[in-house]
Amino acid sequence: MSKLYLVPTPVGNLGDMTFRGVEVLRQADVVVAEDTRSARRLLDHFGIEKKLFSFHKDNEHRMVGPLLERLRGGEVLALTSEAGTPGISDPGFLLVRACIEEGIDVEALPGATAFVPALVASGLPCDRFFFEGFLPTKKGRNKRLTSLIPLPHTLVLYESPHRILRTLDDLAYHLGEKRRAAVAKEISKIHETIFRGTLGELAEQLRSMPGKPKGEYVIIVEGAPKETMSQSGN
Repeated sequence: MSKLYLVPTPVGNLGDMTFRGVEVLRQADVVVAEDTRSARRLLDHFGIEKKLFSFHKDNEHRMVGPLLERLRGGEVLALTSEAGTPGISDPGFLLVRACIEEGIDVEALPGATAFVPALVASGLPCDRFFFEGFLPTKKGRNKRLTSLIPLPHTLVLYESPHRILRTLDDLAYHLGEKRRAAVAKEISKIHETIFRGTLGELAEQLRSMPGKPKGEYVIIVEGAPKETMSQSGN
């Protein structure tokens, strides 16, 4: 019977892969991967031979149709991101929506995602939070940053190494240098590091480190203080 599985993959340590995730990858007819190279390394690590289909941001619109055809034919597909949970700042939504509209069963496995360990280790409140993901790089960036100013919940953002300093500077400018924050780098990898301080301090701390920033980053920022929310309401 056809089915689409969403299979989280490790964001760092391969030991974070769940037993159930491995089992689903073994049983699937094909693996649909955001990055076929990283998917192949993962499958090889667990001794799995499986046909791979590429499914990334540049081809996902045109790949939904062919993948639906395979599902209509009774196949079981396992969708993986390069790292983490499919659909969280990675391709997945379009295929999931199409499957639901077609009445095809979709099952999401629990597992790795970068922002959860970064959030709970940040030292900031995590009972309620707002997941922003990646900020726009150009059009709409300032408008999006401005919209974050009055939000009372802890903010969660993703950023790449070549934009991390710019984003910390932008956050400090719009939200205020004194907002408490944390920056998590290389979650679940050998060089995992969490920096804690204010937005102003973190920007300077990362800027003073030798060499260019490397790895993927998660930024956690405390929510707006009450006076900011009051001013926004006026």
